[in-house]
Amino acid sequence: QVQLQESGGGLVQAGGSLKLSCAASGTIRSINSMNWYRQAPGKQRELLATIATDNKTNYTDSVKGRFTIARDNGRNTVYLQMNSLKPEDTAVYHCNVRGTYGRGLARYPFDSWGQGTQVTVFS
Repeated sequence: QVQLQESGGGLVQAGGSLKLSCAASGTIRSINSMNWYRQAPGKQRELLATIATDNKTNYTDSVKGRFTIARDNGRNTVYLQMNSLKPEDTAVYHCNVRGTYGRGLARYPFDSWGQGTQVTVFS
């Protein structure tokens, strides 16, 4: 299967920046969408940003202009640059990657999630 390893969360003062990384590993054959979600305590998981194979991006309104999603196809890695952070950005951030994996002629779809990284923004 495909595993995701996230890094980059932490504690930051309001107005500061953090950069999250998420590296996919395994017998990956192709990667389609790469996405970032977050879940704050007592709230539903929220889709923040997506990036397609053609690097087309989409953002939810609450992070537009502050967060930037990017991907490095050679490293099977997706990033989330977060600027102008606010206390309401405090949450556990998860990456999600979809594509295909397998060996030889075999190709199977995968939809993998990172373990989550905590981002805490204090005022």
